[in-house]
Amino acid sequence: MRLALYQPDIAQNAASLIRLCACLGVGVDIIEPCGFVFSDRGFRRAGLDYVEMAEVIRHASWERYRAPARLILLTTKADMAYADFAFAADDTILVGRESAGVPPDVHRAADARLRIPMRAHLRSINVAQAAAMVLGEALRQTHGFKP
Repeated sequence: MRLALYQPDIAQNAASLIRLCACLGVGVDIIEPCGFVFSDRGFRRAGLDYVEMAEVIRHASWERYRAPARLILLTTKADMAYADFAFAADDTILVGRESAGVPPDVHRAADARLRIPMRAHLRSINVAQAAAMVLGEALRQTHGFKP
C-alpha cells in the first residue's frame, strides 16, 4: 500500500500525511512540483522527526511518476464511495492538490475514482483527513496494519 500526493499545496497537510504513513508503515510518493519547500519550518513542525522515518519518494512531475499497481484517486467527482470499494494490498491511493484536486489527465489515468460520502451542500474534507480515512479502510480491508 502506498499514498501518493499530487502537487501538494500545504506543507502541514503533506507533513501530517508523511507522519501518518511513517507510523503505519505505508510508503509515500510526492508528485512535484509542491507549493512549498521540503525544508519549510511549517513542514518540519507538522512532520516532527517522523519525516525522516517515512519511506518517501519524490517524483519530479506527473509524467515521471508511475504507480506500481492500481492507482486509486480520491475525488469529490467520483460516484463510488470508498467503503464500497475492494482495496488490494498493493494499491496506491492518490490525493490531489488542496486548491484544485487533479487535472483531467490524472483523472483518466486512475484505475478507480472514489469519494467520501458527505452532506450535499459542503465542498470537501481536508485532504489529510480524507486520506487518513480512506487509508485506514484500505489497510483494514487488506490486513495491512503492522505492529
